[in-house]
Amino acid sequence: MRLVQRPRDDCRLVALADPATLRAAANALSLPLNLLHEDEPVRRPGDLPLRMFPNDNAVAFGRPDPRNAGAVIGALLDAAAGCLRGEFAGMVTGPVQKSTINEGGIAYTGTTELLAGHAGREVVMMLANDIVRVALTTTHLPLRQGRRCDRREPAAAGSAHDIPRAADGFRHRAAPVVAVLGLNPHAGEDGHLGREEIDTIIPVLEALRGEGMQLVGPLPADTAFLPGKLRGFDAVLAMYHDQGMPVLKYSGFERAVNLTPGLPYPRVAVDHGTALDLAGRGLTDPSSLEAAVATCARIAAQRRRA
Repeated sequence: MRLVQRPRDDCRLVALADPATLRAAANALSLPLNLLHEDEPVRRPGDLPLRMFPNDNAVAFGRPDPRNAGAVIGALLDAAAGCLRGEFAGMVTGPVQKSTINEGGIAYTGTTELLAGHAGREVVMMLANDIVRVALTTTHLPLRQGRRCDRREPAAAGSAHDIPRAADGFRHRAAPVVAVLGLNPHAGEDGHLGREEIDTIIPVLEALRGEGMQLVGPLPADTAFLPGKLRGFDAVLAMYHDQGMPVLKYSGFERAVNLTPGLPYPRVAVDHGTALDLAGRGLTDPSSLEAAVATCARIAAQRRRA
């Protein structure tokens, strides 16, 4: 909530939210809040331009209500539509309680998947902090599936599409370097621990190198994140969620953000969940939200200059 007290001078923020919920949070935390019409100028700390998406039911801290699922998803989709129209330069999203949205009758696996479907784009999830940037070939899929839900192919085959999308996150750089992890331990050890690297990943990398991409790998995941190696990479592509996320979160969870290369607009999210047990108590750390806003503003500026 510190963002309400420190308006940024490099971008104009508009919140899409329920006004009563915002006021209740500000009162509980003793923070100044003056809700404005979305077109009104910000003049002092506490001013927040707002596009209203009223909840159907009053919110109690730490107790999400399925009856408000429509307002949550409506706000996300309206912001996305505004980005596609050029009304907004980018989009910053907070955490969403997935179970509550589904209990409200809306099929929902995550905001990344929601926005990709809305834009009609294939995307890759990338999380970043000041130390490392990790993109994922698969996002929120159970390990037992082991295959991409859209193709019945090994997850590794997604590299052909996900590597260019990961590089899209660095379109302001002439030739970003992407490290690609192997699917198996020790990147398969020349086929002794699995052939996905030989049969799928290496041919994909060779084809993409022929198109001019700067790629390293497939690399063993247990050594790819050593500091000396990371300095040579713009991003690391992991084959599944928990291959890359533990390292990212251990190396700087508080300042980490979630990016979505592949969308036609910048989208940045916080890299944490809803923390329902902390809601309304003034104990949460807003660093990831502040980093998400700063990152989104920076990417939007880079795209304008490109």
